[in-house]
Amino acid sequence: MSALHRLALTLALGVSLGAGLASGAEPASTPNDGTVLPFPPTPSASLAGPTLQESKHQRRVEPDRLPADAPNILIVLLDDVGFGLADTYGGPIHTPTLSRIAGEGISYNAFHTTAICSPTRAALLTGRNHQRVGSGTIAERAVDWDGYTGVIPRTAATLPKVLGAYGYKTAAFGKWHNTPATDTTAMGPFTLWPTGEGIGFDYFYGFLAGETSQWEPRLFENLNPVEPPHDESYHLSEDMADKAIAWMRRHRAFAPDKPFFMYWAPGAAHGPHHVAKEWADKYRGRFDDGWDLLRERTFEQQKALGWIPADTQLTPRAESMAAWASIPEPERPFQRRLMEVYAGFVEHVDVQAGKLIDELERLGVRDNTLIFYIFGDNGSSAEGQHGTISELLAQNGIPNTIEQHLKALDGLGGLDALGGPKMDNMYHAGWAWAGSTPFQHTKLIASHFGGTRNPMAISWPKGIKPDKAPRPQFHHVNDIAPTIYEILGVEPPKVVDGFEQDPIDGVSLAYSFADPKAVGHKTMQYFDNNGSRGIYQDGWFASTFGPLTP
Repeated sequence: MSALHRLALTLALGVSLGAGLASGAEPASTPNDGTVLPFPPTPSASLAGPTLQESKHQRRVEPDRLPADAPNILIVLLDDVGFGLADTYGGPIHTPTLSRIAGEGISYNAFHTTAICSPTRAALLTGRNHQRVGSGTIAERAVDWDGYTGVIPRTAATLPKVLGAYGYKTAAFGKWHNTPATDTTAMGPFTLWPTGEGIGFDYFYGFLAGETSQWEPRLFENLNPVEPPHDESYHLSEDMADKAIAWMRRHRAFAPDKPFFMYWAPGAAHGPHHVAKEWADKYRGRFDDGWDLLRERTFEQQKALGWIPADTQLTPRAESMAAWASIPEPERPFQRRLMEVYAGFVEHVDVQAGKLIDELERLGVRDNTLIFYIFGDNGSSAEGQHGTISELLAQNGIPNTIEQHLKALDGLGGLDALGGPKMDNMYHAGWAWAGSTPFQHTKLIASHFGGTRNPMAISWPKGIKPDKAPRPQFHHVNDIAPTIYEILGVEPPKVVDGFEQDPIDGVSLAYSFADPKAVGHKTMQYFDNNGSRGIYQDGWFASTFGPLTP
């Protein structure tokens, strides 16, 4: 063979045609010093002969590392909704999709988060405590202290990274909030974006920050900025459902032999509270008697449903929290409408989640889809302070009065404008306290369950028998990843991308699927946020409040 022919075949087949290519020899190139070149990563089984006719082509078989019946996995994570809100479990807000998942599966009434957004999400996606993965605070407040950098380390591989390596197709929709704010510009770096190599999702559609407008959000598709439609019919929660459904259909068309992992984390019901008027109007008059009585009603309904023990005592209102009786009568219509808008906002996003379940059924894959519906990444949020038409006034400590809000509303459409595109409204902290019934405090407070305890429902028709008895075992958001690994028979990897992995902190809760009375496997869990701290051990809880008051 001429040198020219040899070169042509080398370029065409991507292998070396040196003397070592006798029958059965490895086609990978090997230098004289014995160092194996990195290309190709997995040696081809094809053998190149002097001519194509004398060559043998054999396509590499992709290894199957999953059980034959590995389920699809869907995690639904709502934002800033507390323990006492969903009517599924005795609250005042209609949540038909959560009720559907609970009715088709099981529920947990002692499940916990970290009390704040980014830390909860980082713990969920890695199976590790939030400070172990650099997420002791939200991404916008990241600083260069160990545990607070906002950087999920490569030593803590995420669920999409690990599941992707095992053959899953992965996608994330909605709120991300796990990339340091300094890394979210067009200049990157993009390693910690959802589709970056440090995280591992195949596809992302949503927003990177902690919040955005539901009417005119700042969105990205993978690494590309997306401008949403500028029309009155657009709403981000609906967009998230539509895009997730479109992705499921593409998956079904192009990779039906691969299971999928979807992380669906809408911006609702984080502030600003945005929803169309007809959704808020469904709750008109439902909160007229204020948050104190709402809390008492919810408490009784929770006990009647068996969601909380019959001997539970209702915790008192914090001294720093206003009583409804202290709200001047002229301001009460404003405060009521803010809660009506919030309730409509929560129901609306729950209905959007239901569209995903409908699509799973339409595609014929619902029975073998494992669904985790986590109702909140923390307790209800008191960040609206005294009630506001512009939440950033409160969050930035800008002095303002309810009288000023009402005066501004007069020129913008009155109370009916609340929830609309001209507003960035958020309700009074008293409603957040009621939303965390029966516990004390709210989001941001890791020392009390009002900040950390959130309902969770799990459904997997093929693998979990429906059971109405609440699971009372103490569990945490870092337990989701090890649960998934156990179901799949996957050992948490020791090395990923060359990085030796940190220990998994979570404990699988799969043992409780079939037995609501099973002895809990989680014996210890700590909580910490902004100085509020708590630790659970063997049925006891010790905590200390402060120094931050929401």
